[in-house]
Amino acid sequence: MLLGAHLTLMMGPMLAVPVPLPLAEALVGVEVTHTDQGRSGFQLQFQVGRSGPLDLVDFPLLANPLLKPFTRVVVVVRFGLLPEVLIDGVITQISLTPSDEPGASTLTATGEDVSVMMDLIQLKMPYPAMNEGAIAAVVIARYAAYGLVPAVVPPFMIDVPVPTRRIPQQNGTDLEFLRTLAQRYSYVFYVEPTAVPMVNKAYWGPPVHAGIPQPALSVNMGPATNVASITFSYNALSPTMIVDLQQDPDTNVTTPVVAPPVSIQPPLALLPAAAANLGRVRTSLLSTTRESVKGVMSSEHLTRPEAEAAIGLSMLQAQVRSQATVQASLDHTVSATGELDALRYGSLLKARGIVGVRGAGFTHDGNWYVQSVTHTIRKGEYRQRFALSREGVGSLLPLVRP
Repeated sequence: MLLGAHLTLMMGPMLAVPVPLPLAEALVGVEVTHTDQGRSGFQLQFQVGRSGPLDLVDFPLLANPLLKPFTRVVVVVRFGLLPEVLIDGVITQISLTPSDEPGASTLTATGEDVSVMMDLIQLKMPYPAMNEGAIAAVVIARYAAYGLVPAVVPPFMIDVPVPTRRIPQQNGTDLEFLRTLAQRYSYVFYVEPTAVPMVNKAYWGPPVHAGIPQPALSVNMGPATNVASITFSYNALSPTMIVDLQQDPDTNVTTPVVAPPVSIQPPLALLPAAAANLGRVRTSLLSTTRESVKGVMSSEHLTRPEAEAAIGLSMLQAQVRSQATVQASLDHTVSATGELDALRYGSLLKARGIVGVRGAGFTHDGNWYVQSVTHTIRKGEYRQRFALSREGVGSLLPLVRP
């Protein structure tokens, strides 16, 4: 059985294949960042030099057709015999750093995951009689050429617009539009690679706070320790509740809208932050008149476009958006950041999943949501920096699985 971590770099105009030997030998470092907010990104660092008469004109690596903008890049990492696709993206920037020292000049290719291709063209398009989930599926289907497979979770409150009253409109890029639709329900949109190279899951839905935990992060456990460093923090001002009065634009009936600081996600902590602290009470963006918009702007320090965008919400929309705001405030009340040695960990820590922490004490042990992971790979070294979060403190588990 092969031990350690092995990296395979694949590149191509649209179909990525293993790179030729000269390019593979010039590769000195890879950094990949996965996050639940925004696009994932990568950097490939190559060692470049000029050593012969043919190199008088320029660095030969700059002439390589694979190191051009919008080249597709797939990075595969194998622990033992199990390969994992670390990133599937495209190059968006090339930078050269010459040096007087022999062999110290570097060429860096920076890129983002394939969802960057959804952020290039601005569109104006109507979607009559379609709710947000149906719109997301239609938009994602346009990018089947990049291996995007839709994974759309319907909203927990479906509001199908009546065309005679309201028609959803897109005014921007597809990526901006999908994220705007997702934010209304405290949902997320991201693209992540699957086990099959060049096949990606395009996920539109709630953050995944459930599932089989990844191998645990072990702290202060002697030979079993795999975390080099970790820091925990608690933000008492994060939990928020919303109380407001909303006037329905169709019936003109004013009804209270209340969103308490209670998470609708599966719990990760024994003691949610809101149980000890109800959090800040704020006026939500549910106003239907410009007079009330002025009041919201003065109390919440909001810009006029942000406040006026809330005019004319129905009761269902008001309740959904209020709960989404509360949910977002609860998800990141308690956080942790740190670094681990991937070779001792023996696996890839994946963002947007669940991981256990053990050895840090009752307050911080238990399951956590993985917000982001940055992989740094060099010859003989593989480190992962991570950021975790959950809604409170205390472990729900009597024992954290290794």
